[in-house]
Amino acid sequence: MRLEPPVFRPPSEAFSLILQLTIGCRHNACTFCGMYKGKKFRIKTWEEIKKDIDDCSRQMAGIRRVFLADGDALSAPTPLILKTVFYLYKQFSDLERVSMYAGPKDILDKSLSELEEIKFSGVSLLYLGVESGNDEILRAVHKGVNAREMVEAGRKALQAGFEVSVTIINGLGGTDHWRRHAEDTGKVLSAIDPTYLGALTLMVVPNTPLYRKVQQGEFKIPGSTGILQELKCMLENLNLSHCIFRTNHASNYLPLRGVLNKDKEDLIAILEQAITRPDAIPLRPEYSRGL
Repeated sequence: MRLEPPVFRPPSEAFSLILQLTIGCRHNACTFCGMYKGKKFRIKTWEEIKKDIDDCSRQMAGIRRVFLADGDALSAPTPLILKTVFYLYKQFSDLERVSMYAGPKDILDKSLSELEEIKFSGVSLLYLGVESGNDEILRAVHKGVNAREMVEAGRKALQAGFEVSVTIINGLGGTDHWRRHAEDTGKVLSAIDPTYLGALTLMVVPNTPLYRKVQQGEFKIPGSTGILQELKCMLENLNLSHCIFRTNHASNYLPLRGVLNKDKEDLIAILEQAITRPDAIPLRPEYSRGL
């Protein structure tokens, strides 16, 4: 199989077979993201996809998970997604899960019946980048949707039967808007009530619009204490039914894990201790943080 680099996947897909359904990102406008800036978006043909699957089925055994890339894989036509997933399960007898990135606009552009078909075909998990719940910040980073549309997309995916793994980015409001970012993100996440929630911490990527704003002094990144305060504030504004929460991404200062809301107060207490007694809970040093 030939992958067209660079290729990205969520941390939980570390042991999955990555199959590119699309190349690049259809939206590709977020000011903080440099992942697909060097790629021109296109949807692969069925002949390309089938060849990749056939090559892998001949060379690999025991494949249990497949992740469909690139950034806007769900933007592919529904018949192509269905054909791909059905063929994956045909060729890999041990396959247990297929997952994919799903931009909010991709979810909104599909009808509920299309999403239900995709779920029925064997795609069980969608990764949705919420990033922020604040309209001003979403507009500033060119996410392409507002908070109401983000909630609509997340709930639509859940209604179709998918598990939904949401990511947010601490620090995306800078030092000026951290509280609004935290409070509004908590409200949007509560309205979605996702299956999984992962918090990342902003890492400014060179040659992105946000990087240029930082260089020009128009955007100031919160320090570690500010990030912990922001995360604590977000948790205080969360009301989730049974969401698996992680901050185990390499960008984060403090790895946390729990189930929300069950472990909410315990997590808030850990963050409060890290903020008020920094020597008591060691943080990941700057040099070891990464994307």
